[in-house]
Amino acid sequence: MHQDERTRRKERLRSSIALLLFGLGTLAFLIAIDRPEWFHLRPASGSAAAMSQAATPAPERNDA
Repeated sequence: MHQDERTRRKERLRSSIALLLFGLGTLAFLIAIDRPEWFHLRPASGSAAAMSQAATPAPERNDA
């Protein structure tokens, strides 16, 4: 009986943790799909932003 009770408690704990993780994952998914701006890549620092800006091609000049 004692071993069976331990096994039941472990299984109950595992299932509770699995259900909690599933719920948190679902919540994170629902929050994330409402905020697509989180997934745009942005430079992490000022120097990275400057290098990104410098790497873009210059606009064409219309000197005639």
